[in-house]
Amino acid sequence: MSCRAVFLDRDKTLIEDPGYIADPSLVKLLPGVGEALRRLAEAGYALVVVTNQSGIARGRLTEATLGLIHDELHRQVAEYGVTLDAIYYCPFHPEGTVPPYGRDSDLRKPQPGMLLQAAREMDLSLPSSWTIGDSPRDIQAGRRAGTRTILIQTAKIETVNASDNAETGAVNIPPLVSTEPPDFVVPNFAVAVDIVLHDQDAKHCE
Repeated sequence: MSCRAVFLDRDKTLIEDPGYIADPSLVKLLPGVGEALRRLAEAGYALVVVTNQSGIARGRLTEATLGLIHDELHRQVAEYGVTLDAIYYCPFHPEGTVPPYGRDSDLRKPQPGMLLQAAREMDLSLPSSWTIGDSPRDIQAGRRAGTRTILIQTAKIETVNASDNAETGAVNIPPLVSTEPPDFVVPNFAVAVDIVLHDQDAKHCE
């Protein structure tokens, strides 16, 4: 029985991004994220973080430090009654200087490797799932994995005849945002969650 999930980028989607976070004290949830995650969990979605962490390959932090950072993320969302079901990360980068991380990997977004691995290990239905992130690479990974996708974009969209979604406040995707455009563009995480929860087609499991 496969269940549905929301695949979540980490930096600028769930938490602030001051640069390469190498200290747990720098983990700060973005406004509204805790409450929105709770709504997804209550609706029966698995919450799966998928994050590129090239700072490991670049020598900015170690996997042990990243574990402490993610412990802090778990702690902060738990204050809202939320449990993250899994955190997948890619420590590799082709320009990395730290062996054995200085290489490319199909886990690194925009490749879908982390999402596909999570689907196998957690028995997730990718067509019933969503990917939410702030970068075209998040959207590309989600689309290549077969999920629906939502791009968080705070900059004003001016390029097209985009139609507003009156119920959610979302804007339908204009062309040319990326070669693999998202299904929706939204100004913040809470609106992205509104879209996911407005969807009535996907069942909890199938």
